[in-house]
Amino acid sequence: MKRLILTLAIVLSVVTLNAKTLIVYYSFSNNIHTIVSELNSQIEADLLRIAPAEKGLDYAANNYAIGSALINNIRQNPNNASSYPAIDPVDIRLSDYDMIIIAAPLWWNNMAAPLQTFLFSHGSQMAGKNIGVIVSSASSGISGVVQDAKRLIPDGNFIEPNLRIRSSEVSRCRTMLSEWLDNINYASVSTSANAEYIDKEIFIVSLPGIIMVNGCFKTFSLYNESGYKLLETSEKSVNTSDFVPGIYIAHINKGDRYVAEKLHIK
Repeated sequence: MKRLILTLAIVLSVVTLNAKTLIVYYSFSNNIHTIVSELNSQIEADLLRIAPAEKGLDYAANNYAIGSALINNIRQNPNNASSYPAIDPVDIRLSDYDMIIIAAPLWWNNMAAPLQTFLFSHGSQMAGKNIGVIVSSASSGISGVVQDAKRLIPDGNFIEPNLRIRSSEVSRCRTMLSEWLDNINYASVSTSANAEYIDKEIFIVSLPGIIMVNGCFKTFSLYNESGYKLLETSEKSVNTSDFVPGIYIAHINKGDRYVAEKLHIK
């Protein structure tokens, strides 16, 4: 038992070191940029700042008329790519990340249009990943921004609570960010490892692209939720890179009995 615990501790420590977080954000007034810079001083993360393709636009002019028009275009036809404003090309491999934090300003009760463009194009690549949402707003609530994020990342694993930082609070956002990281249990959700104890002698660790079975067993089988057997092996590591992220059923044949456990593959 002590050996199993030590093995699990080593595996999880390696996963934590290899787990990566990406912060994707758009900032016009630099409020979000300030928030993201402070957040990046508290956690290790890569940053991706989204920029509109058309430069020099004053979104604040005429009571934010340009921003309002962009949001209305999206509202009228949210499933059409032409409804979203063009952004600068983005070179990012989202498969490298276990957690993605979306940091967005609120425009007319919705997520800022340029950031919606990025998520419209890349949201499907975030399936099964942990998603955190941070919103900067002057006065309105942030439910519309969260709804946009969930619409554009339909298969994301959204971590709650979301964080709202009012414009007047940006200068003192350090404590708010620290408390939010604690509230979402960031140290736990930012790692992609899922460890399931089967009994005192065996456990399974699910990592991106691989399952590791630790302990003594005869065969390991994996079923989908419909009960269809996908594989059976006596090996202690299984390649799952071609599997669709989701919930599966692991069956362990220990020789004298069978045990089963639900398993989340990312």
